Amino acid sequence: MQESQERADYTLIARKPSFGLPTGCPICLPVYIHLKFASFPFHLNFNNTFPDSGTYVAFNDENGGLIERLREDGIVDLDAAFCSLPEWISMKAMVSTWLAEAVMYELWVGSDGTSARAIYYSDLPWLIGKALFMKQVYVVKQRFGITKENAERKEAEIYKRAKIAYGALSTTLGDQTFLFERPSSLDAYLLGHMLFTLQALPESSVLRLALSEHGNLIRYAEKLKSEYLEGGSSSSVPQFHSEASSTSTRRPSNSSSKTKKQPKREKTEEEKTFRRRAKYFLVTQLVAVLVFLSVMGGYDFSEVEVDDDEGFSYD
Repeated sequence: MQESQERADYTLIARKPSFGLPTGCPICLPVYIHLKFASFPFHLNFNNTFPDSGTYVAFNDENGGLIERLREDGIVDLDAAFCSLPEWISMKAMVSTWLAEAVMYELWVGSDGTSARAIYYSDLPWLIGKALFMKQVYVVKQRFGITKENAERKEAEIYKRAKIAYGALSTTLGDQTFLFERPSSLDAYLLGHMLFTLQALPESSVLRLALSEHGNLIRYAEKLKSEYLEGGSSSSVPQFHSEASSTSTRRPSNSSSKTKKQPKREKTEEEKTFRRRAKYFLVTQLVAVLVFLSVMGGYDFSEVEVDDDEGFSYD
């Protein structure tokens, strides 16, 4: 993109809002906050079918994810003054590894899965959503090397690292507004993590309780949320793209009109055939899911992860 050219319109594609957050996706939320910190104008679209579409896509936040890609391309860079500071680098590493792993563990393994299903599978039939959820639980356990024999030890390690990170971040923050003088991607990642932990995870969450012990971190999150997420917005009004929401029902505008009870009519042969085919279709879909899971190894599901949860494109 050359300076002489008119500035492109950028669109952040994310999963739909959940738990009072602009997006329920724990990976996409820090990107949204990062753009807000930079006062960068962008459109916000919601798409549960293809949440990772677009020119800029963060595949599980590998290689720094979308924020790093935007910095490398000179589009949004809040880290120029900090990326050579050892303390800033170590803090960002703790947030992007220890805390990100703790959220992943709680979301898929350390809770009943209510939050994960609300974010990723709420628009799917229950049985298919349940199967995909169980599959992802297995993937996460494989990633952390969790077995029946070491489950308690692994859980203790994950929470211990998270508590150490909270303590270090709380000490570094003190009474400041930002961790280092002005906002950076470190603040975006931390704020995204904290808001997701406080609002999306259940009240009984070990991670949520550990975070709540640090009053200055809670005040930090509340202040920045009020200023950047609940205040004026430079992004356009979100549009939600979902098959479930593509149609709507309307009631008659005349509220005084009375609906007359229509006598039941017998279904035609075509309607009966259509209903039989619809039932057959649903059954075949269910069988297809079960066959797929069994072919991929029964309970040992293949390591195919959940759809990537964020995209960033320009028109």
